[in-house]
Amino acid sequence: MSHALSSTSADVSADLPDEFVHLARLALAGREQDVAMFVRRAARRHRHASPDLADALVALLRQNPTRANPLRAEVDTPIPVDGDSRLPLLRVIHPGSTVEVPILGPETYDVLTQIVDERKQADRLAAADLTPARSLLFVGPPGVGKTMAAAWLAHQLSLPLVVLDLATIMSSLLGKTGTNLRHAIDYAKQRPCVLLLDELDAIAKRRDDDRDVGELKRLVTVLLQQIDDWPTGAGLVIGATNHADLLDPAVWRRFDVSVEFALPEAEQRCEAIRRFAGQPLPDGAVDAVALASKGLSFNDIERTMLRLRRRCVLEDQLLPGLMAEHSARLVAEFPKTDRLQLAQTLTGVSGLSQRQISALTGVSRDTIRGFTHRRE
Repeated sequence: MSHALSSTSADVSADLPDEFVHLARLALAGREQDVAMFVRRAARRHRHASPDLADALVALLRQNPTRANPLRAEVDTPIPVDGDSRLPLLRVIHPGSTVEVPILGPETYDVLTQIVDERKQADRLAAADLTPARSLLFVGPPGVGKTMAAAWLAHQLSLPLVVLDLATIMSSLLGKTGTNLRHAIDYAKQRPCVLLLDELDAIAKRRDDDRDVGELKRLVTVLLQQIDDWPTGAGLVIGATNHADLLDPAVWRRFDVSVEFALPEAEQRCEAIRRFAGQPLPDGAVDAVALASKGLSFNDIERTMLRLRRRCVLEDQLLPGLMAEHSARLVAEFPKTDRLQLAQTLTGVSGLSQRQISALTGVSRDTIRGFTHRRE
């Protein structure tokens, strides 16, 4: 028994130099929450071999909780600027009282809510020797809610959203771009926040692309190092890209979770139309625009609804009628089955006669009359 204990003690002692170096590195970098996480893990790891040490570490954690104010240190460190243009490299959006909830598919919503739960229940994960995901990769076409989802996550976690548009930090002098990148991410590391690396593909392209010069390829390495060094307990780092196929394979591996943002399905398009309409709408008008908007993004739908609302004011017309007209114009190029579906949908829009629906969709009045009878 004594031999076993001495062997265990020897193993612990052998690990201590490496542990001490790692702890010193975290402390000197000012990563307070990572230090606390390290100490918590050390207490669990040495509980059986050195119970007195474990108790002392737990007592220290209880006596010195980490500061949770997400705005700390912002007054001490100015936002970094580009050395040539003197323009800020980052945008900081402070948590407000409300934020627009993104319209998401069920799978995407489930992933994001788990990210929030992991942060709010980090102690339960720590008890199982687990840590919350610290990096997310948002992938999807433009206008599907990636930036809004990042803002929503920041709001749910009561953290500021720090936005770094990678397409804007490219200095005219390529050698300075890596410096810009390091300064910007170092700023975000010093405070709990959600860092959004927007337009990630602007820098993190595949390094086997022969068209890029060596300096741009070195930027990928700088970015990977910065993501690797992101503090575990400080917040989230989110990369967002519209062109996933351009990303270097190593970039994918650096993110804990990949989140797909797809073009909206019919149900999500209906929800977006109602949100952007600014007034109650009959179901038929909403369904008609949703049908005509197949393959469009939320941003496309928002711009369409705002344009129709402006027409309402300028031409003194009702919004449902303009929506029907807009839908028919788009669906005119669709297959006949879609035009039939639109005609059936428009029979539920008050104020539209069978003659008008026929003129809009090219469907015969007899067919529309049949739709009306079935509806009744």
